[in-house]
Amino acid sequence: MASGTERRASISRKTNETEISVDVDVDGNGSFEISTGVGFFDHMLEQLSRHSLIDITAKAMGDLHIDDHHTVEDTGIALGQAISKALGDRRGITRYASLDLAMDETLTSAAIDVSGRPFLVWNVAFSSSKVGAFDTELVREFFQALAQNAGITLHVTNRYGANNHHIAETCFKAVARVLRTALERDPRQGDAVPSTKGTLI
Repeated sequence: MASGTERRASISRKTNETEISVDVDVDGNGSFEISTGVGFFDHMLEQLSRHSLIDITAKAMGDLHIDDHHTVEDTGIALGQAISKALGDRRGITRYASLDLAMDETLTSAAIDVSGRPFLVWNVAFSSSKVGAFDTELVREFFQALAQNAGITLHVTNRYGANNHHIAETCFKAVARVLRTALERDPRQGDAVPSTKGTLI
């Protein structure tokens, strides 16, 4: 783990497009302090923290005068790296989880394997290119960056829904809930790596 038995980590990332710092505590209580300059994205990251019970502090300054893309993607990169770092060699984790999550008229499914092998399967369509001022295509970009850098296989499928805000929000909440389950320590695993290969990294 990143610090003894504590599953915490910090990541700082600076490019010509963004400057981002992320702190996570995988064994937190869902506390968050989020500031990216993108209001809807902040709201979604708050949902991710609250429902995964991962404490997240994320501060980003990006080239928002161009658009939100670099800020959203690079935050996903940094958050994924922080989660991976906090998990260390992933000993004792539950590893797998899946969930159907309902929100009013919308139902979204998420399944995860904290495998060390990054992959995203994304079956989500929006009927509008925007939720407020936020580009809905960036929801996928965030989860692609998160999965790639956290080293997780992630499948997200929107079963049905009419409201684009609800569709986006159920994606974040469903992923949060499968993260919560998959990252929990499995008392029957003890300190074992949950793989016949003996490694998940």
